[in-house]
Amino acid sequence: MSWFQMITTLFVVAMTVGASNAQLSATFYAKTCPNVSTIVRNVLQQAQQNDIWIFPKLIRLHFHDCFVHGCDASLLLNGTDSEKTATPNLSTDGYAVIDDIKTALEKACPCVVSCADILALAAQISVSLGGGPRWKVPLGRRDSRTTHREGTGTIPTGHESLANIATLFRSMGFDSTDLVALSEFNTLNKQILNQTQAHGIYSDKQTFNEFFFSHEMSVGYQAFTHLEGHDAKLTRPSTRLTRTHLNNYVPKADNVTSLIDLDEQTSLTFDNNYFLNLQNRRGLLQTDQELFSTNGAETVAIVNRFARSQSQFFSRFAKAMIKMGNINPLIGTNGEIRLDCKKTN
Repeated sequence: MSWFQMITTLFVVAMTVGASNAQLSATFYAKTCPNVSTIVRNVLQQAQQNDIWIFPKLIRLHFHDCFVHGCDASLLLNGTDSEKTATPNLSTDGYAVIDDIKTALEKACPCVVSCADILALAAQISVSLGGGPRWKVPLGRRDSRTTHREGTGTIPTGHESLANIATLFRSMGFDSTDLVALSEFNTLNKQILNQTQAHGIYSDKQTFNEFFFSHEMSVGYQAFTHLEGHDAKLTRPSTRLTRTHLNNYVPKADNVTSLIDLDEQTSLTFDNNYFLNLQNRRGLLQTDQELFSTNGAETVAIVNRFARSQSQFFSRFAKAMIKMGNINPLIGTNGEIRLDCKKTN
């Protein structure tokens, strides 16, 4: 699908966002499942004991679901032609925890809470448990009966130019502040690196970034590449890692589930350190660093503002997440309430 086709499709999707705002409600389950948030939180706290990265994994699931045909839990459906098996989603994880949440909710409130709402709640609670802001999640989404694999090309990969990623976000109803705020998602996320792309090409005298500049990451992600005309410091940070250090990051035996920190200082905490990294020209992904290093871009001032004030960042991130959660939800009698998030009823 061409960029023009993707943007045209997303523009149509985005036109439904405003209409959905009035029909989703933070009190949607007040009578039918009043303890829904508590149940989700309890499952997540238990899951975090076994997987310290479960919070960013679940935030990412919500992001990837909403960016393809709207927030309808179509990502969760199994099948050989599912969204799960499309390249941008091969590295997603956390599905078992979503199933655990669904099981707990079915025991407490049978046939009531949708999988799409579970994703939205899990993302919000994951952010708050990770030290980030809280917000009231508009609820009332229903679940798709179909998957939308053909739309997965709209999921950002991390190597788009700033112009392209800004166009993509605008087509979905986001402004530049939303774009910068949601890019912070990377501070709680990690990046996949296939071992076979690392061993045999990384010498003890090479810097970590020299490896990144010449080799693509697996599963459709690409390392930040040199941008002509930018400060040389952008491509040569001072941190140096030897083969021993790299071995601690890359997966063993072609296991694509091992991950690399994109926030080298506070990767387990949701904070504004991501923007400080960009100011210091330490963004590892092209899209991230271009937010700050593109001359004349309005995103530069936004990065500086968020770097100065974590409270301002938190406020705008929460608003952007609410906006994202309102992309083309199924409401009323559309879709269904799945009994099992992996399959239709």
